[in-house]
Amino acid sequence: MLQFKQETLHSRIVLPGGQTVRRPIEIRTHPITGRTCRITYSRGQEREPGAESLPEPPPFAADRDQCPFCSTRLAADTPRLAPDLWPQGRMMRGASTLFPNLFPYGRYSAVSLFDDRHFVEIGTADLHSYVDGFLNCRDYLLRVLSHDPAAVHMAITQNHLPSAGGSLLHPHLQVQADRTPTNHQRFLRSRAAEHRRQWGTRLFSDYLAAETRDGRRRIGATGPWQWLAAFAPEGFFEIWGILPQVTALGQITEAQWSALAQGVLNTQKFYRSLGRNGYNFGLVFLEDGTDDLELCAVLTVRSNYAPWVRSDFTGFEVMLGDMATFSAPEATAEQARPFW
Repeated sequence: MLQFKQETLHSRIVLPGGQTVRRPIEIRTHPITGRTCRITYSRGQEREPGAESLPEPPPFAADRDQCPFCSTRLAADTPRLAPDLWPQGRMMRGASTLFPNLFPYGRYSAVSLFDDRHFVEIGTADLHSYVDGFLNCRDYLLRVLSHDPAAVHMAITQNHLPSAGGSLLHPHLQVQADRTPTNHQRFLRSRAAEHRRQWGTRLFSDYLAAETRDGRRRIGATGPWQWLAAFAPEGFFEIWGILPQVTALGQITEAQWSALAQGVLNTQKFYRSLGRNGYNFGLVFLEDGTDDLELCAVLTVRSNYAPWVRSDFTGFEVMLGDMATFSAPEATAEQARPFW
């Protein structure tokens, strides 16, 4: 049903010393999207300044006095939700506070804070605080859905450090709901529905079943969440967490949110072991009444936030549209397994 296509080609070059060598490049086709990525193994030999070990904290890591998300400034410096959506202005859940994004990306765009230490190094967040942040996102999205039933295209994301797009160091999640889908949401809805019509089964369950049979990219589990290295990664060291048979926000139990947070922290600890300090996280929901698309969390490491670090995206990704990474997903899975 799903095609896991890969081919290897070779570039023949003459080294400066006169030796002729063949450099392998593997092209993989993403079984979900059909997009191709390239694994350029020889790039793994390149020197990468600033990524030899985990960098020092950013120079403003202790600057709590200027952070609007820290508890001393939170009430005065952050916006409030519209009264018809949430009369109290901000949503509180344990260690988490949620309020609207001052610079929104859509009709319903919010920020869910967790862990009030201002700067939390990768892989060191408090699990219970992380769970509170996720549950606050859930409560907000369910509230939005009750308020505006047409805002069915939802997501929770995270940008850790400026290299991943984060504008503030203080740990937080972004939460989004809109009537208009993003390109990714539009594609996934169509692809999952097409797969269900053709085969009578769900897309991500079939993907997970195929990866389970293969085994090389399986990493481990946290509760019912199943974690694996993406077959055709679209980011460096890309890891997926799949929650089989769960297709709606309201179906997720608190224990499953906790298991998701544990898997995210496991992934962060793996990234930390690689000397990396930035990452992105994403989780998409379609609350349109369909039940084709199961939940799939995606994490990918980003270039380090440190002086003189090379970006993880080159002209190949930006202008040609193919991810060019240098680590085989099978190696990613092998390296990540000890963190589960």
